[in-house]
Amino acid sequence: MPRTTAAFAAGIGLVAALAAGLALYGTGTTGGNTGACAGAAKTAARLAPLARGEVAALQVLETPRPAPAFPFKGPEGRDVTLAGMGGRTLLVNLWATWCAPCKAEMPALDRLQAAFDAKDFHVVAINLDTRNLETPPLWLKENGIRALAYYADPTGRVLPVLQKETGTLGLPTTILVDAGGCTLGIMKGPADWASEDAKRLIAAAIGRP
Repeated sequence: MPRTTAAFAAGIGLVAALAAGLALYGTGTTGGNTGACAGAAKTAARLAPLARGEVAALQVLETPRPAPAFPFKGPEGRDVTLAGMGGRTLLVNLWATWCAPCKAEMPALDRLQAAFDAKDFHVVAINLDTRNLETPPLWLKENGIRALAYYADPTGRVLPVLQKETGTLGLPTTILVDAGGCTLGIMKGPADWASEDAKRLIAAAIGRP
């Protein structure tokens, strides 16, 4: 085959491969935030400058993505999901009684929940203890945690999903999810969630002026 013909054939093959790739993955203009989380990009941009002070470690996503799907136990012991809590901003926190930094931030999370209407904002603090399951709710009661509903994952299904989603292996881990079910930001480690910095951040996520 002449060199020019071979080059032409190779070019055709490359175009075909690119076309197949675009069909499979989409392009930069049709993928990403043009899907279910397209509107969340504006919220994330509004939050980025507010990730400072006590919540400076929050990693605000430039490209929000659908929150991970996993079942866990609700206050009445039945399986619930984040999708089932849609329509309000969620702060999903993973904690355990064997995690000292987790327990240290629980009172702040409790005060944060008390500062906002539960119809607009809900702290979903999911306990990860898999043994002595009576201990976590008792610890919350003994430490005056009253605004938070009790959620738990005694089967150990949630942690691997959140580890993959956030890229962290430690606790506490927290994700901020908007009312449309899109992850806006990730916090690796504890924070003072009762601080004015945190309240401004959450107010912006909800859409308050």
